[in-house]
Amino acid sequence: MMYPFYDPTILLLIPALLFSMWAQFRVKSTFSKYSEVDARKNVSADQVSRALLDQFGLQGIRIERVAGQLTDHYDPSAKVLRLSDSVAGNHSIAAIGVAAHEVGHAIQDKEDYKFMRVRNAIVPVVNIGSMMSMPLFLLGLVMGWMNMLNLGILLFCGVLVFHLVTLPVEFDASARALKVLSQTGLLASDEIGGARAVLNAAALTYVAALVMTVMQLLRLLALRNMRRN
Repeated sequence: MMYPFYDPTILLLIPALLFSMWAQFRVKSTFSKYSEVDARKNVSADQVSRALLDQFGLQGIRIERVAGQLTDHYDPSAKVLRLSDSVAGNHSIAAIGVAAHEVGHAIQDKEDYKFMRVRNAIVPVVNIGSMMSMPLFLLGLVMGWMNMLNLGILLFCGVLVFHLVTLPVEFDASARALKVLSQTGLLASDEIGGARAVLNAAALTYVAALVMTVMQLLRLLALRNMRRN
């Protein structure tokens, strides 16, 4: 039975929301902790990025600065590695770990890493699907049109696929980052643990996004079944 002012399915999202909040806190606190620890090599995140890119024959990839905190990313279409204000020019273990992670994505791009290729290919479709899924679902829910409800759910499944594909891309980039930092000696062996802690914390945010998407999908399915009954 559905009540006009109470939706019991919202309870499905609470655990995922709490996990997401914890993951965000974890990444910020871990990054803040290791931002206070400078690497003994006394090199900045920019310098590390450039050195690693050049080592892998990626001299053509530019390094740019982008506003914000932890907004770092690699743009495969523009072949640009962008470092945030909190990372660029920073000599800390945390900043170097994040920068090396983005270099890991550039290396994936060069090597045509299959999960990155799939993720990049589905982005346009997923963007359209994510924008249309909820309006279609809500319209179907209000009007009782089961076909439209199902279409909304189907489009939302594309978001789930995107998050599933994202996990191996991010985990692999972190593994590559830690490996090259260790092999090149840009971080000492006792400093690698700090970089690993930062990247592991960052990975939790992607896990949290996946968990939230799964719970949202379960909620949509529950609402559809309630409407059917």
